[in-house]
Amino acid sequence: MRKLNLNEVAQFVNTNIGEFHRNKIKILEGLDLKAILKKKNPYLFKTKNITVASDLMRDIMEALLSSSEEKIFGNFLEDLAIFIVKNTCDGWKSAATGIDLEFINRGITSCP
Repeated sequence: MRKLNLNEVAQFVNTNIGEFHRNKIKILEGLDLKAILKKKNPYLFKTKNITVASDLMRDIMEALLSSSEEKIFGNFLEDLAIFIVKNTCDGWKSAATGIDLEFINRGITSCP
């Protein structure tokens, strides 16, 4: 196993973090108010005492972004993990279901 070069990791993050933000913007650009409102339970907003449209929109936007960010950030972290395993032990993303990464260590294929 090779030593992890933190400068290379920082460069990877700096190069790829922009994609995370671009994906967030794409989500916002693709919002369809009618489709969103059909999915939301109006009684939830009543119990939260939301009486102003701007408060409703803020809550909906925050909920959508929060759940979307988790997926987008998870993808970013997966790419980072693949980058690290590739650079430290010639690893790769596994094609096997339920296994994220694989690498060979002393002639043995490992799945962390």
